[in-house]
This record gives sequence, structure tokens and C-alpha cells, in this order.
Amino acid sequence: MAKTLTIIIPAFNEADSLQLFFPKVIDHCQDKDYKLIIVNDGSSDQTLEVLTKFQNESSYKFNIVSHKVNKGYGGAIKTGIKSSNTDYVITMDADGQHYLQDIDKLFSKVLETDADLIVGSRKGQSSASLFRGIGKHIIRMVAKVLMKLSIYDINSGMKIYNTELVKKYLKLTPDTMSFSDIITLTFVSNKHLVIEEPIRIKDRLKGSSTIGVRTAFETVMEIINIIILFNPARIFLPISAFFFAFGLLWGANFFFQGKGISIGGSTLILAGLIIFLLGLIAEQLSAVRKNQ
Repeated sequence: MAKTLTIIIPAFNEADSLQLFFPKVIDHCQDKDYKLIIVNDGSSDQTLEVLTKFQNESSYKFNIVSHKVNKGYGGAIKTGIKSSNTDYVITMDADGQHYLQDIDKLFSKVLETDADLIVGSRKGQSSASLFRGIGKHIIRMVAKVLMKLSIYDINSGMKIYNTELVKKYLKLTPDTMSFSDIITLTFVSNKHLVIEEPIRIKDRLKGSSTIGVRTAFETVMEIINIIILFNPARIFLPISAFFFAFGLLWGANFFFQGKGISIGGSTLILAGLIIFLLGLIAEQLSAVRKNQ
């Protein structure tokens, strides 16, 4: 029996871009017999009106899911995935940056390899902003410390998933932009087959990226999220050992010189013990969250 595919597009204030590229998406889905779900994530512009107009005028029937309030990029994708019932789901952005041919490419690849997740890799292509590029680099570095990771573009917006598996892990993922990173690392952490396939991207058709000053803060929060969820011991234990050993050496130096007990050494040893205990707590929280 032929495998089926649903395209999921999260859209927030993308009315202008959708008017330009969405008719091509409809035609492509109709031609390839793909299903299509687009999630209007509480847009304040004419996004819902534009989508409704296309739905009324098209012979191809696609599904519009509309949030009353903005839930975030990850929240919109999760709504789309929960609404799908095909063997595979693929996500793409609503800003017109992705090529429709790459949908076919990734679908063919997942059928060929039986992969659980294929990431559309933008490796070698310029980042949309300096802040975003730096943030991605930091996140990749942290992820590689936490686990063996061969995937480069973990936060790509175009990914194709085994639907049954991705639905299983949605409860572990945030509603923010961090969804892309966390879901990829979840698949890798649970030993599923995750591979990369090169895709192309183009400039946004209309509007501008929402990346701004808050990018740095969101990146820091995302790193903390990744640490707590996946392998906190890899971070907490080395730091704890460093403080404990440094405090021990400092204190021993004072003690053998006949100066008594060093306050600085004692403080460092205590800090090491506290960090160690925090690491144990984080490890337990990680296990509980994964097994929920």
C-alpha cells in the first residue's frame, strides 16, 4: 500500500507571502496527492481571510486549523501534527523560502531509507541574521557535548517525520521556536534513524523575520532546556568535580601551612557538592519528563 504524506505549514501574520506562494502549494499537493494542513497561529493580519478565500475557490480540499491566540511556532506545528493521519508529515515555513521540489525529494528519501526523521539541511547557505547564526552555532556545540550528534542543521524548518513517532514525542517539546531543535534531539537521543538531506532556500517573499533582540535570551533558554531534558549529568558533574577538586587543593594548601581551615576552600567544596546535588535532581527530572 502506498505511503501517504501531509504537509504542515504554521502561519503567523504571513498574509502577503501566502498570497504569492500558496496557490503553488495547493497545485503541488493536488498533483502529488498530498494532504495539506495549514495552522493560522492567532494572526492579527489577514492570514485567515486569505486562507479561507483560497479554500473556497480551490477544488482541492485542504484543512485550516486556526488558533484563537498565538501559541508559538512549535505550538502551531504540534497542532498540525496532531490533526494529521498520514504515514508521514513534513513541515515547511509560510514565508515562501522553501522549494516545493524539496518536499518530493525528502519524501522519496524517507521511502528509500525508512528513516524516522529526515532533516532538510541548509548547510553551506548563509544564515538570515548574525544573531541567528551565532545562536545556531552555540546550540550545536552544546548539543554535541550532550550526545553523539551527526546532524548539522538541527533547527531546519523543513523536516519529514514518521507520524506515529513524532506524535509520541510532542509532549516533550516546547511551543516556541525551540521546537525544531528539541524534536530533532529527542529522535537522536532515543536512537531513531535520523539523517540529513540537502535542500535549498530562497529569500522571504514578503515581510521580515521575527528574529530580534530577544534572540539571545531565547537561545540561552533553549540551551538550558536542552541540558535539563537530555543529559544534565554531562554538564553538572564536571563542573561539580572542578569546584570540589579546586576547593580541596586550596584548603589542603592552607591546612598544611598551619593556617587552619580555609573559608575560600570550604566555600568551593560546598559549591561543588551543591552543584552535584543539582545535577542529580536534574537527572531525575529528565528521566521523569522522558517517561511521562
